[in-house]
Amino acid sequence: MSASDKTRRLTTNAILLSLALILAIVERWIPLELIVPVPGIKLGLANIVSLFALVRLRWIDALAILVMRCLIIGTFTGLTAFLFSITGGLLALAIMGLLVRWEGKVFSLIGISLAGAAAHNLGQISVAVLLLGEWRLLVTYLPPLLLTSLITGTLTGVAAIPLITRFPLRGVYAAKR
Repeated sequence: MSASDKTRRLTTNAILLSLALILAIVERWIPLELIVPVPGIKLGLANIVSLFALVRLRWIDALAILVMRCLIIGTFTGLTAFLFSITGGLLALAIMGLLVRWEGKVFSLIGISLAGAAAHNLGQISVAVLLLGEWRLLVTYLPPLLLTSLITGTLTGVAAIPLITRFPLRGVYAAKR
């Protein structure tokens, strides 16, 4: 990989990390709990960047962007919020990373996003069960979260489609596929 390719890759990742951070901050300003009475629910706007990175960049780039976003936001929100974010994010990224191999053949971008949203919620509930020692959260809190993930996952997928189709693979990333 040439120096210009490395610079392009680093710059692309930095821009996407910045966008993910902005989306994560903006998302905190949206009082979604007033519309949907499920505590802790979020739209998952930063997951647009994760989906884009999985489809258009390398797996390791998507992982780096996710981990850096969680670390930076976690610095301001605290350890518990970081644990929820990183666990949900890593599980969502892993599931979407597996499904993205069949994007366009078996799964649509919206389907991949839906699976990621559900996996994110499952990861967060798992952390809650471990931290609180309350296994009943799996049967009381997980179902409403999974229902809301149908909406949030669809919205995230729909929002990611124009970005992904607008920016085709080229340069350092074209050899990925």
